[in-house]
Amino acid sequence: MALFLINRYLGGEEDATEDRSQALLERLREQARARQLKKQQQVPLPSDELKQKKTENKLHQKLKNSGFDSENESQREAKKRKRGHSGEGSCGEGEQKLKKNHQVSSDSEKPSAGADSGLAGEADNGYIPAKKKKKENGKKSSLPQKKIEADLDENNRQQENKSKLKRHQAARKKERDIPTEIETNGAEVKGNQSTKEEVSIPTLNEKATPPPSSLLVLGGYDKRAVQKVQPILPQWLAQPKLVHKHIKQNLVPIQEVPGIHPKLLKKLQMNGIESFFPVQGEVIPAILESASSGLLVGRGGCQPSDICVSAPTGSGKTLSFVIPVVQALLQRVVCQVRALAVLPTKELAQQVSKVFNIYADGTGLKVVLVTGQKSFRKEQETLVQRTVMGYCSLADIIVATPGRLVDHIDQTPGFSLRQLRFLIIDEADRMIDDMHQNWLHQVVKAVFRAEEDSGTNMLFQRTEPGPVTAASTCCPQIPLQKLLFSATLTRNPEKLQQLGLYQPRLFTSVYSEKQAVTAGTETEQDAEKKYSLPEGLSQYYVPCNLNSKPLFLLYFVLRMKFTRVLCFTNSKQISHRLFLLIRAFGGVNVAEFSSWLTPGERQRTLKEFEQGKIQLLISTDATARGIDIKGVKCVINYDAPQFIRTYIHRVGRTARAGKAGLAFTMLLKVQERKFLQMLWDAGTPDLEKQLVKSKYLKPLLQQYEEALSKLQKTVKDERAQKRA
Repeated sequence: MALFLINRYLGGEEDATEDRSQALLERLREQARARQLKKQQQVPLPSDELKQKKTENKLHQKLKNSGFDSENESQREAKKRKRGHSGEGSCGEGEQKLKKNHQVSSDSEKPSAGADSGLAGEADNGYIPAKKKKKENGKKSSLPQKKIEADLDENNRQQENKSKLKRHQAARKKERDIPTEIETNGAEVKGNQSTKEEVSIPTLNEKATPPPSSLLVLGGYDKRAVQKVQPILPQWLAQPKLVHKHIKQNLVPIQEVPGIHPKLLKKLQMNGIESFFPVQGEVIPAILESASSGLLVGRGGCQPSDICVSAPTGSGKTLSFVIPVVQALLQRVVCQVRALAVLPTKELAQQVSKVFNIYADGTGLKVVLVTGQKSFRKEQETLVQRTVMGYCSLADIIVATPGRLVDHIDQTPGFSLRQLRFLIIDEADRMIDDMHQNWLHQVVKAVFRAEEDSGTNMLFQRTEPGPVTAASTCCPQIPLQKLLFSATLTRNPEKLQQLGLYQPRLFTSVYSEKQAVTAGTETEQDAEKKYSLPEGLSQYYVPCNLNSKPLFLLYFVLRMKFTRVLCFTNSKQISHRLFLLIRAFGGVNVAEFSSWLTPGERQRTLKEFEQGKIQLLISTDATARGIDIKGVKCVINYDAPQFIRTYIHRVGRTARAGKAGLAFTMLLKVQERKFLQMLWDAGTPDLEKQLVKSKYLKPLLQQYEEALSKLQKTVKDERAQKRA
């Protein structure tokens, strides 16, 4: 590069060009040699670098013997001292150096300058000519010399920047424990380039190892385990009241539960209940305690805390709120709506209403079911009655679905919830997700609605809860206590905030076996375990393909001889076609259960299934929530559930009340990984793999093909009927 620049600026003056090019080349070698010596004094060279250094010294000695060395030691020392005083790589210092070179070159052109001063000027100018007889040619070419030196300085700065970049990259690679090798060959070095870290000699291959860097590299590319951030929950969620989940080993005799009325104890014994399940033994006393001071105030004159219960399916949650609510209302004088139970489905509401009627029988309490199974006018007649003095309530306890309840609040004259004491929300997680017609807001608004009759004033005016002050406590009023129950109660504070809970208490049986805790102690809940399953449940998954799924179902019913099998699908269309196929196959008492059936047909179907008249019931998720179907031995998920909560409620239809039960889930190959991962994330036990050999399915193939032909014909007939 240097030779190219010299030829470019000096043109035809060959002799002067040759001398100056030799001087510049020697200057570059001297600079590289000085830097290498300085680095050798600071950092001990490895054995490979020592060998390369010796090779370099021999090469320099040959060049020196051949006549290319034209400087003496004093001149070299002067240049070393000058380079030590001047910093390299700085733009500001480079400009000062150019100015100084310009001044020195102008002084060197004066004829009165002596030999010594001329030598010093030439040294300061950046090069020393080899022969003094070429002085005139040097004077003529002073301007090109300045340009050459400016180019050299620019090249030096660029090379220093490259060297810094290489050192930075080497430091980052060293942090990752990756060996770094920098190969420098003569083709990459162009005469006038020099660096601080490496010496470049033509035709010399050199491996340079940069010194350790003092820079701290932030970040990097190393893979590190990311620490999982645990959610910060309110204290009542983080430290719940733990309940034993093993039912059979922790039964509580009904006589040992304090505060239960003798009438209710007698009712329990008449229904064959001698012991409470663990969740009942914990929740019943808690609710009774909140109503021990009457309906106006809670314990100590304060508003009672709301109760939240999360327990497996079939653990007795319904009886946990029926017994204390009925007992709290035994002393009532005037019939008013004081308890309201809201449930997501009509079938579940019928079941809860049946339990309320059993324990309210003979007490004078009136239980009314409001689900839309009767006409709206008939339901109004069971709720209120018009008299000379106005409207009076005919219900103490109402069991309703959300949509029908809102209709009566808006359209039924005289229907009032101003005396409501207990608001029971069963299957609370689904009720939160599906706030149909914003029913909760409508209920709370009706509870704290002002009295419409201006002539009469209530003894205890009811206002919405607010900050506790002396003025707010001087007039006692009926508190509204909320009772939440679910097998899959959410732990999301944002969702629970919609319910407006007051100092809630959580009772749960969802905890890890690793925790050495006993029931009745408060400790932090395991964040990894979200849901719990019945202890007597055995779970399996069956790998299959799409075409063989009906054959697998027939195998379980006919060959395994399972009775009272509840089969779940993801849609009512699939449920209906599967029902038609199994019926065409023959040999199985099968029925379907979906929203296509009328309420009367669904009720009759469930009754026949409980009596054993139906062997296989094919259903949608309409029966998955809370319905207690007695005698279900096996649950089959014909379609894999998409959500973990759906799976928990489906398999919870069996193994209820501590009994044993089986659950099979048919999985396609593409579904296995996602489904098993979903169960793993929820903290549920692993499923066992159940294989069905093809030799057991071959005897069913011929009859199965005939059933498919019948199904095709039946589907065509149904479509023709719909068109007609």
